[in-house]
Amino acid sequence: MFYPAATMERDALFEIGRRTFDTPEFRGIEFIEVEAKSIINHVPGKFLPFNWTINPYRGCSHSCTYCFARVTHTYMDLNAGKDFESKIYVKVNAADVLRRQLASKRWKGDHIAMGTATDPYQRAEGRYKLMRRIIEALTDYRNPFSILTKGALIQRDIDLLVEAAKVTSVSTALSIATLDEDAWRKAEPGTPHPRKRIETVAKLNDAGIPCGVMIAAVLPGINDSRDQLREIVRAAIGAGATNVSPIWLHLRAVVKEEYMRWLADEFPDLVTRYDRLYVRSAYAPNADRKALSATVSDLVHEAGGLRLKPGIAPRFGHRRDQPPQQEPKGQQLALL
Repeated sequence: MFYPAATMERDALFEIGRRTFDTPEFRGIEFIEVEAKSIINHVPGKFLPFNWTINPYRGCSHSCTYCFARVTHTYMDLNAGKDFESKIYVKVNAADVLRRQLASKRWKGDHIAMGTATDPYQRAEGRYKLMRRIIEALTDYRNPFSILTKGALIQRDIDLLVEAAKVTSVSTALSIATLDEDAWRKAEPGTPHPRKRIETVAKLNDAGIPCGVMIAAVLPGINDSRDQLREIVRAAIGAGATNVSPIWLHLRAVVKEEYMRWLADEFPDLVTRYDRLYVRSAYAPNADRKALSATVSDLVHEAGGLRLKPGIAPRFGHRRDQPPQQEPKGQQLALL
């Protein structure tokens, strides 16, 4: 969802069928069933808190206007707008390929992050149930992993996550950009209600599965007011979040064009502000990003700090220079 380097995967996908389901939750969506040669993807670059990812789906029915992964559909000669939201590639052999890769002598058991591009708990997962078999495989091989999602459907797999946590390192995070109803409905029309996601954070932590909250994406002029941020911070802390981390909107090529068209329709008065903020870079000015982090830190302190469930420790990023089970001391704003 928010890690640009993770989207550079251009894996070989072999189409085996196309399906549509005439049910309300899938109406208007075409599922393109494919077989993948590999499912564990290496992440290039030095600035991400993980080296390896699994993405069982390409495209996402959550339809978040700002999703950086939209560009990946252009690799398949599809568009980053409606096609990304309605033509979902399903890697139906994901679990079988994963077991083969985990069993390979070349695999060293490194931490694997899921949800770094398209959401593994989007609507398609309700039909295909790929994540259950993926979690079972990772558990059987005692391979550490983390999951980032906007999907309340992860609650379905709490039983498997509990079993996995008995034999390896497991952490989770819910992406919840705002509790503001208008901002949510306009910017993330296909996602579960943010209050449902807060409930999911609580249920995961109650079950002993560490779960934090990523406030992402924070959209200038839309969900970035102090009052809006205070509301989500307090809700996250009340749910036992292991950390609360804001991520400011970034707009790379292709995605920027899609987002700015949406902005002109929904918030035309903000177009000039965005043109100024993102004129030189895909990222907002460093001063703005630092101010956002400082504001959220202040709000966490104002709310009395994190209130972790018994037996849950704060979660920190898995660094490239240390094995996943080791964690740096002190609090930071990385979720996975």
